[in-house]
Amino acid sequence: MKNKKFASFLAAAAALVLLAMPAFAADEQTELPASEAAEVQQEQTAAPAEQETALPADAQTDGEPEPQLTYVALGDSIAAGVGLPGVLCTQTESGLDYSANFEGYPAQSYTALVAQGLGLDRQHAIDLGLPGLMSADLLDMVQNSGMSQPNQATGSTYTYPQFQDYLRKADIISIQIGSNDATVPCVMGLGEATHWKSEKLVELTVSGDLRNFSLENLQAMTNALRQLRLTPEETRDTNRLLFHGMDVICRDAYTQVTTNLPLILQEIRKLNPDATILLVGWYDPVPLLPAWNRYFCDLNRFAKELAAQQEGVTYVPVTFTQTSSDAHPTVRGHRYIANQILSALK
Repeated sequence: MKNKKFASFLAAAAALVLLAMPAFAADEQTELPASEAAEVQQEQTAAPAEQETALPADAQTDGEPEPQLTYVALGDSIAAGVGLPGVLCTQTESGLDYSANFEGYPAQSYTALVAQGLGLDRQHAIDLGLPGLMSADLLDMVQNSGMSQPNQATGSTYTYPQFQDYLRKADIISIQIGSNDATVPCVMGLGEATHWKSEKLVELTVSGDLRNFSLENLQAMTNALRQLRLTPEETRDTNRLLFHGMDVICRDAYTQVTTNLPLILQEIRKLNPDATILLVGWYDPVPLLPAWNRYFCDLNRFAKELAAQQEGVTYVPVTFTQTSSDAHPTVRGHRYIANQILSALK
């Protein structure tokens, strides 16, 4: 996927996350063997929901196979599997096209793992995650199967006529949205404050080399940050964003998400009155930034209350998702989200 604007966005996002590296380093770990993964997840959350619930790959049913359910995952780059190998994307005149990823999503993504746990093939487990999507964008997609204006982060105008058809046929729909309502303005603000010097972090953050935490990778990150060489004016503008501007951005973002999320549920119900809907919560990739911490805590509280008020809607907490240096879930993070969703469906 070669798109300079989106790469710049990812780089600025990573730079923002790296400003809180002490908290990040504590979370980042190398991948463990499969035999140890369940134990680590259980320790990480101290809850039985994280125990492995996926079906064995060779599970078979006797006689005629039962009709499969249809699962549809809505969301942004987290749902799409950005950060994992195998995300399918092409460049078109209108921007990035992720339609091939709807059924060709990465095997390690939470959509694939939920499908495995439910015994679904890829024609019955659809990943409609679209990178950069904000809550207003998702509302537009649900209402119109397309966006009325380009996505702010990617510059792409996502339009997929089949979008509503997938929702109509779904038995289970998960909704993961809202992180970008805060992070996109923050990241754009950081890029502008540094005159997009944060682009120098592209190779490090997008390469995936930072997924495994080590002293060498920490040193590489530190050097990359030093090489930004911010001017006094850029340093002032960056500090202003970090210590005041983010409070304003997060307050506005909270208003947007809490306005749009109920409307998204309402529009989905018009298309599909009977589907089970899962509101996937939020994790905070930068807990040392108070504005973001409050934002995600408040959103989780709102979604939990919203789900409790609506029939057929369940809130799924994913607070302990493990992330990499670009703030997307690691392989273990996706496994954790999948297990949370599967537990909610029991």
